[in-house]
Amino acid sequence: SMLEFLLICGQLKTTKRTGWVRSGVHLPESISDHMYRMGILSFLIPPSSNVDKTRAMKIAMVHDLAEALCGDITPFDGISKKDKHALECEAMEKIKSTLPGPIGEEIYQLWLEYEAATTPEVLMVKDFDRFEMILQAYEYENAQNIDLEQFFESTKGFFKSDLVKGLAA
Repeated sequence: SMLEFLLICGQLKTTKRTGWVRSGVHLPESISDHMYRMGILSFLIPPSSNVDKTRAMKIAMVHDLAEALCGDITPFDGISKKDKHALECEAMEKIKSTLPGPIGEEIYQLWLEYEAATTPEVLMVKDFDRFEMILQAYEYENAQNIDLEQFFESTKGFFKSDLVKGLAA
């Protein structure tokens, strides 16, 4: 039911992002916090770009939805990319099943599009994903006087869009 879907989404509000927990951040953000700012970042997409702002926003809002059921799996968790994808795919199929046909299918297809990483919208959202992480790291470093340089290093040479390159400069 739709209520079941909303309760699953609610798990994102209480699930802390693994990288921040592992790095000793005090009161780390939730997955939901991260996804919200990614949605907000979508508003910054210029009309002159070849990116559909609304589609990018939808992708940003569902890109980590599977983590409500399988958690925030990072490269340090010892789970292969293939196994991570399988776990997340299973989670998304479960989430899809809680919604009426076209709604569940749209969310599932947006997630699959994100995973495929080929459309201009997804490439922008992937940039937002990494940029939001380093923006959050910047905030934590300033507020908590901790070193999170590893997060900045992980984005070197990653950004593709002029928008995010400009923000990250």
